[in-house]
Amino acid sequence: MEQPTPLRQPIPAVPDAVVGAVIPADSSARPATVMFAEAARVLAAAARSHGLVAPSFRTPPRLLGLDRTVRRHPKGGSIAVRVRGRPWPAVVADMIDGVVALNRLESIRANRVRADLWDAAVADSARLVGDHATGPRRVA
Repeated sequence: MEQPTPLRQPIPAVPDAVVGAVIPADSSARPATVMFAEAARVLAAAARSHGLVAPSFRTPPRLLGLDRTVRRHPKGGSIAVRVRGRPWPAVVADMIDGVVALNRLESIRANRVRADLWDAAVADSARLVGDHATGPRRVA
């Protein structure tokens, strides 16, 4: 079987782990805005680790009817994503694609960065699900 050339690398799909791991079983226990803030922190750190501009994230977009907007500024940019009424994996995908778009990444590097951002998001969601599974922590 022929090995794919670097220009014909398959585009990474949304990892299966994201579908079950990103949202805790009891979604009312962790508000979507808190999950959004945690995902923004993780994705910004992962972007910086690749030497990319780490955007600021906000929700919702200012333009009605759009799921994601990207605004560029002289020293970076911001990504606005609609959270309400959307599946969580779609929200994370828009955040990741926003990082790629803001940094104007092309083909192979975009695929590598996208895959690494998904890995970071999945690892963080597994941590969040693990924290959720242990229940709330009591402070005396």
